[in-house]
Amino acid sequence: MTIGDLNQRITLQKYSIGISENGYETESWIDYKTVWASVSDLSGREFYQVAAVQAEKTVKFLIRFVAGIDCSMRIQFGDRLYNIVAIDNMKYDKKLILIKTMEVNMSG
Repeated sequence: MTIGDLNQRITLQKYSIGISENGYETESWIDYKTVWASVSDLSGREFYQVAAVQAEKTVKFLIRFVAGIDCSMRIQFGDRLYNIVAIDNMKYDKKLILIKTMEVNMSG
């Protein structure tokens, strides 16, 4: 992989519960960090393993290491949202992270 492969901007978001001025709980997603990423659809054996469980759109994001990312977060890429399914610290050297996601279905 070269630096030019990380050519898409994505925003990592985390879920937040706060209190409104009226004292009610509010739920929202707040931006955690915006980073450069390589984006690809799952393919081959990976795709069919995921498809056997769920037929939703799955996408992989490869980014430079960012501390604090977990599976409770989501990714905004353009006008689409993706729930994080798995996070892989590639080779455990804290240089690259591969994030597997499923697209959030906004209809219904």
